[in-house]
Amino acid sequence: MHHAIIAKDVSISYGSNKVISSASFVIDEQDFVCIVGANGSGKSTLIKAILGLIKPSSGTISFGDGIERKTIGFLPQDVKTDLNFPATVFEIVLSGTLGQLGLKAFYRKDDKRKAEAALSRLGISDLKDKSFSNLSGGQKQKTLLARALAATTKILILDEPSNNLDYKSRKEFYDELRKLNKSGLTILMITHDLDAEDLIGNKIISIKETKVECYSTTDYLRSYR
Repeated sequence: MHHAIIAKDVSISYGSNKVISSASFVIDEQDFVCIVGANGSGKSTLIKAILGLIKPSSGTISFGDGIERKTIGFLPQDVKTDLNFPATVFEIVLSGTLGQLGLKAFYRKDDKRKAEAALSRLGISDLKDKSFSNLSGGQKQKTLLARALAATTKILILDEPSNNLDYKSRKEFYDELRKLNKSGLTILMITHDLDAEDLIGNKIISIKETKVECYSTTDYLRSYR
């Protein structure tokens, strides 16, 4: 198994406030990692460091062969959308390829193909021409997941994606994530859903009082539940 993400002695601070202290862990290709911890523990901070949005105070975060930050798919916790903006589902999903356009001013045929493929992969091609603002909560989250998928074939990162979903929609969404993981995607997901059935990955990264520890899900549930 090849490594996807390697963190070595990573510390992150905001001014004099240390959030992450000397974190070292390895995420392998096709791992499904749930990141858990109390509010304010540093979960989103760790994700931002992996995405390159903030720089660690010390230590390094590196990636396996063929993986670049610009090709990581990311579904943030709060996606701001103007309900009056007439964007179609396809336009929302296509925007996931923006990070790969570089200096090009227009979407390429390949970008549109990626968006079509992401819609098909999640079984929502029938929503392609619908207005995003008119979708149900579950449909919106699948659309945003498709947007993240359009950006990647390697790593998908999600920040509390089940927020604001009802039980049925959350279950369907997690089922989709399982399928994506089995198809080859490495997934990292911040979650507050700590029921055993919701810790759906094979690994857990736990953050508590600046300390980051990585467990198999089995070991985590045995030791901490």
